[in-house]
Amino acid sequence: MRDRALWIGCIAYAALFTALGAHKYAVHRNLLDFGIFAQTTASAFGCFCNSIEGSHWAVHFSPILYVVGAAAAVAHSPVTLIAAQAVAGALVAPPLYGLAFRRSNSVTVARGTALVAWLYPPLAGLIFGDFHENGFAPAAVAWTLYAFDAGLAVWTLLGALLTLSIKEDQALFLTAGGALGAWACRGTLRGRTAGIVAILSAAVAVIFFGVVQPHMAASAHVGWQPERFYAWQAADARGIVGDIAARLGFLLLIFVPLVFLPLRSGFFMLALLPLSEVLLSRMPTTYTLGTHYAGAWIGYVLVAYAAAVGRLQLPSARRVLLSCIALCALEFAVADPLHPHLNLRPTQPRDTALDRFLARLPAGASVAGQEEAYTHLALGNANATLLPELPQTPVSACLVLVDADFPESARLQEYGATLAGLIRTGSYGLVVRQGRIALYRVRVPCR
Repeated sequence: MRDRALWIGCIAYAALFTALGAHKYAVHRNLLDFGIFAQTTASAFGCFCNSIEGSHWAVHFSPILYVVGAAAAVAHSPVTLIAAQAVAGALVAPPLYGLAFRRSNSVTVARGTALVAWLYPPLAGLIFGDFHENGFAPAAVAWTLYAFDAGLAVWTLLGALLTLSIKEDQALFLTAGGALGAWACRGTLRGRTAGIVAILSAAVAVIFFGVVQPHMAASAHVGWQPERFYAWQAADARGIVGDIAARLGFLLLIFVPLVFLPLRSGFFMLALLPLSEVLLSRMPTTYTLGTHYAGAWIGYVLVAYAAAVGRLQLPSARRVLLSCIALCALEFAVADPLHPHLNLRPTQPRDTALDRFLARLPAGASVAGQEEAYTHLALGNANATLLPELPQTPVSACLVLVDADFPESARLQEYGATLAGLIRTGSYGLVVRQGRIALYRVRVPCR
């Protein structure tokens, strides 16, 4: 992996997605997760919390965020989060390059494998999406499996520890994958290494689900909520035909650009559990490209792809790689997970006006607003929060900020009528109005 072209590609990919993500932020297109993780990383060496969840430990096992928190403490810029995720996306390619080269002994095949990874629409959608711990998973998984494939026991264990630090579901995946590897490679160093990975992963799962999460959930606003995704009800069953079609469409979107090559590799067995996690969910968000849920399975699928393409004869490999490149481009043309017409629109006067208004708010103000405001306040204001999702939920903040220039805001649509009622009854009074931006304050004493 001393190929200069590979590392130039990594730098270019990271720079491109940092620039795209920074522009998306500038035009206020980030959603809830960006605010949650901005507050969590900003408080990494304090409460490790945010105004939506309370302690993040009650929801996810993500020590990796301490690293991002350290970087954010130095740079204190939202671009820090964006760049960290972009770099993580770029670093998916080198281990795939190595896997393909080890099997093919061809720089052409290895470079083509890396290029397909950078062009893979599901990865692009994940990296361009809101910052999330899942954004680090594909690279960590790919490097771990590359080390395992090379028989590098120490590096495999270090990679597994890094992967386990990202999110609790990886503990479940690596427990199963480690057990599978221990059986398949029994009696060898690889088998023993895989067995250690399985034991470490199982220990992390037991500690998080049995100790950490229940303890932290007692004082959190929300906790780990598997019932949101897997508590199937009669109403869900009635739409099963459409749901099956949507899931089949999802599978086509992830496998057609790779011409179904992952299915020809033994590594694909490791992808079955991560894919099941998203496909068995009752919420279509989990199998929608452009969301963070793709981070659970992308690393495993791409490793299987790299291993399979590396075993092809050189002429076949070249044809397959060219087909993959063309199919990735086609998918961007017909089903772009970046949604550039929405997320990469030009900066408008409403963006500038909102940022100027937010900059004049008192430091640390207890203020609830829509996504456009919350995501731009979160990194520097632990007391900033979103308007409630449900109409019956009371506002907990002293101030409420509404910008009618962003009527597409989900929270404004969900809570707008309730807020109008609170204003009409005098529960909240107008403090200042500037153009289409209005700031209200609760009438009762508030700190």
